[in-house]
Amino acid sequence: MSATVVLLHGDDEVLLSNAVRDRVAQLVGDGDRSLMVAELTEAAYLEDEDYHIAPLVDAAQTPPFLTERRVVVGREMGRFSTVDSLSPLLGYLENPLETTDLVLVWEKGPALQRLNAVPKRLSEAVAEAGGDVVGAGVPRGRDGASKWMDTQIAAAGLRLRPGAKRLLADHLGEDMSRLPAVLTTLASAYGPDRALEADDVAPFIWEAGSVPPWELTDAVESGNIADALDKLRRMLHAGGRNEMQVLSTLYNHHNRLLRLDGADAADEKEAAELLGLKGSTFPARKALRQARKLGPKRVARSIELLAQADLDLRGASAVPPEGVLEVLVARLTQLNR
Repeated sequence: MSATVVLLHGDDEVLLSNAVRDRVAQLVGDGDRSLMVAELTEAAYLEDEDYHIAPLVDAAQTPPFLTERRVVVGREMGRFSTVDSLSPLLGYLENPLETTDLVLVWEKGPALQRLNAVPKRLSEAVAEAGGDVVGAGVPRGRDGASKWMDTQIAAAGLRLRPGAKRLLADHLGEDMSRLPAVLTTLASAYGPDRALEADDVAPFIWEAGSVPPWELTDAVESGNIADALDKLRRMLHAGGRNEMQVLSTLYNHHNRLLRLDGADAADEKEAAELLGLKGSTFPARKALRQARKLGPKRVARSIELLAQADLDLRGASAVPPEGVLEVLVARLTQLNR
């Protein structure tokens, strides 16, 4: 049996930890974890006030004792973001020990201030060793997130009707790391034989999760005040964003409309150039459509409302900050009716 090498990475700490736990459990199987698994963290790499990857390589090169295989887990690998610091590991991956299964986890340790991207050379070395580079987080975009949800639901042995899945997606929002726990509870309650409806799922979901900024601005543009206020509260409470951050989101969105108002952009490509947007022109197309829908008077009014809310949040009003934003969002949404 040849060595297994896997590199796990992802933005969500919970999902990444779950992926590490599941992969190690899969590699250990029916074996004795206490004998098979060696796990190293950032503290293990520290020597003479500097960090070295040699302890991980030494562990990977150590033959098993009283077991047929060893599972070596290198946690908090974000400490080694340069080719030089990774050199001993890259050399090991050219000829990995057949009795060692190596799990590398690209994450930030407590002493590291900023996590850099996975070095390309490390990903290439893992692939060349016959290993896998696995993203443990939720894919960006609605389609990717929807497919990821389908995979998680199937892995939990569940069947969800479209309404039930939609309820879960809407309720969790950005907090998709809560999905595995909800699915585990649903599996325990219902088992695999029943196709679950929204009413079956509803009692098992907790406080609504946060939502990305574009859901708030989309709700404002829809003219639905109740939905826009719901998105606002989820950003403030579940999302932990402060009032000035939310105001900045709303200002940036409406500032795009102001810049396009009267600019005579013929199409989304010209709009993107005016806004300085790179890549997809979809945001420019949305902004151009919305600027034309509102017209100069309502675009100007939206900027006036944002300016007054900025003053109120800075102390010009005795209204609590959340109340200031609620009034602002309601008025901006009213402009879209």
